[in-house]
Amino acid sequence: MPSNPIKVFLVEDSPVALTILQRVLNSASDIKIVGTAKNGVIALEQIPQSKPDIVCTDLLMGKMDGLELTKQLMATYPIPILVISQVVTNNDTQKIGQLLEAGVLDVFPKPKTGFIQDYEKQQQILIQKIKLLSGVKVFSKSNKAFVPTEIEPQLPIKFECNNDLISNTNYKIVTIGVSTGGPKALRSIFRSLPNNFSLPIICIQHISEGFLSSLINWLNVGSSLKVKVAENGEFPLPGTVYFAPERYHLELDSQGKFIYLNAPPINNHRPSVNHTFYSIAKFHGKNTIAILLTGMGRDGVSGMEKFYRMGAMTIAQDEATSVIFGMPKEAIDLGVVRQVLPLSKISPALMKLTQDN
Repeated sequence: MPSNPIKVFLVEDSPVALTILQRVLNSASDIKIVGTAKNGVIALEQIPQSKPDIVCTDLLMGKMDGLELTKQLMATYPIPILVISQVVTNNDTQKIGQLLEAGVLDVFPKPKTGFIQDYEKQQQILIQKIKLLSGVKVFSKSNKAFVPTEIEPQLPIKFECNNDLISNTNYKIVTIGVSTGGPKALRSIFRSLPNNFSLPIICIQHISEGFLSSLINWLNVGSSLKVKVAENGEFPLPGTVYFAPERYHLELDSQGKFIYLNAPPINNHRPSVNHTFYSIAKFHGKNTIAILLTGMGRDGVSGMEKFYRMGAMTIAQDEATSVIFGMPKEAIDLGVVRQVLPLSKISPALMKLTQDN
């Protein structure tokens, strides 16, 4: 085992599920399980002594469930938390919203069958997620944010663009690619935009299957914009946020209407940010505002390059406010981002860019 393995604490009330999770994580040489507990009460006592890098917890447990455990930990011992639960497939909007509010970084679907074979099918995805989330800096609930907003620069929004871009008041659409940390980032943006926002917004969010409906319901609460799943054959309308459906790639046809594509995943992603970005670039070209937010991997980077080469506005979330500075960093390093902004500046930038639309 490496000298500094990632230390994981497991909270699970099912002895069978706990044994399987231990077996799955022990298969990774750079992960070490430093403690287990069958409910939140026991976990709350043991986690400070175990000093894990990340806590993986079930949601539904006796005495203290995963939600209350998260609240207690984020108030007293802030740490990255991954919920591993069937709640993802139960469309429990209220619970999922509460988890995100409490400080959970991500939710991973526990296999319905509970068989070891089904856990093993998702083994590498789970291990990779744990590795990435374990390095995320989290803050106590009293900070009322998952990012250190005090280090955000309070400067006027300036765009790196030529005269054609500066004079472009003909933007037709906004498209956003996002992964880990996305729900809170998206909610921050949507809540800051008015209901008469002049453009449609198309989002590709990497999330666990079964989570989309609950995410959309949660995002609708407190947002002036209408948030929904894009419907096959529908025209995107201003003031509305559209999400790609689960298990399909999302495109625009030759008339600008949404169409679903039941094609294989692209680099393990379906829907794929790149696929949708390329489709929107083909239809709207330079009249697009393309944004990459927090997330792991490179999905969306080649799409951002396409937009950049066509003269579209490309924006990336900065490192300080990203939960995972993966997708934005890749696009920035490639040199295809016109503006790098902290999360709190993205909505004002959108308003500035569309004020004459």
